[in-house]
Amino acid sequence: MDGRRRTNPYELTDESPVYVISVAAQLSGLHPQTLRQYDRLGLVSPGRTAGRGRRYSARDIELLRTVQQLSQDEGINLAGIKRIIELENQVAALQSRVAELAAAVDGAALALQQREAQVHASYRRDLVPYQDVQQASALVVWRPKRSQE
Repeated sequence: MDGRRRTNPYELTDESPVYVISVAAQLSGLHPQTLRQYDRLGLVSPGRTAGRGRRYSARDIELLRTVQQLSQDEGINLAGIKRIIELENQVAALQSRVAELAAAVDGAALALQQREAQVHASYRRDLVPYQDVQQASALVVWRPKRSQE
């Protein structure tokens, strides 16, 4: 699953493998044999049915178009394209992890601020902060009151 909750089991997402190879070939503008070749090379790996038939998702179709564009327009070979795809996937995974860690840090910072506020709230209000007296000549004598007996 792609991390999104579905309320309807029949709801389609960009990751839902629904297109057979002939439809995927038409949508991507490629020959079905090219799609099989890309699958063998690991460039675009479609989902599989129980009978091992390929099922392409909308994301797979977009990736097929990207592979074609990199190959035809940019002149990048298939090994280079595979490496680019791997690196893009790695970057996406790392960005997701950074977002998770940032959320965890934000949560920890909030918890720390709340705990700090609790500590400050627990201070006794009858205590007076000590102030260092610079003059040593000051003398205070305290004599307790004597109880009258």
